[in-house]
Amino acid sequence: MDGTPGDRRSAVLTVAQAVLSLAAVLAAYYLLPLDSSFSVATVGVLVAGVALVGLLIAWQVRTIMHSARPGLRAVAAVAATLPFFVLMFAATYYLLGRSEPASFTETLTRTDALYFTMTVFSTVGFGDISPRTELARLLTTGQMTANFLLIGVAARFLLGAVQEGRRLRELEARGGERGGPPAPP
Repeated sequence: MDGTPGDRRSAVLTVAQAVLSLAAVLAAYYLLPLDSSFSVATVGVLVAGVALVGLLIAWQVRTIMHSARPGLRAVAAVAATLPFFVLMFAATYYLLGRSEPASFTETLTRTDALYFTMTVFSTVGFGDISPRTELARLLTTGQMTANFLLIGVAARFLLGAVQEGRRLRELEARGGERGGPPAPP
């Protein structure tokens, strides 16, 4: 970004989009009725959601590479993907805690489930809430694995897309200067 009004406007719009995206996903998490019991279908929805995150990242890589502002587009991509990913796990832990109260060291409210998910995601692991049953431990291990993939692999793809997008913008700019069609007389 070179500090032009258009760049500042794009940055403000990107931040606004990120805030609205986070607010929408949080509102859905707290307002949607999560009153079903934990089941194989819950795990299926979680797996499908993680796969959807993977597809979303793949689509975002493509849009980042073709964006006029690939860095801003990558920020928007992370802001849209990360909250969805975290809240999928929080909803799963919440449903598991309601269905099998012994799954965790304490009963989980939605906020507790979100807190637990964030401590696992950030690898802080305070230990005040921890998984007790094998199923809860398997889900937590699955989240840890998905975290590594999201942080490592997805971040690498997004960064690569930003670099490629910038390279393509530079080639377009140089092509217009040197290798483009001759200017009309």
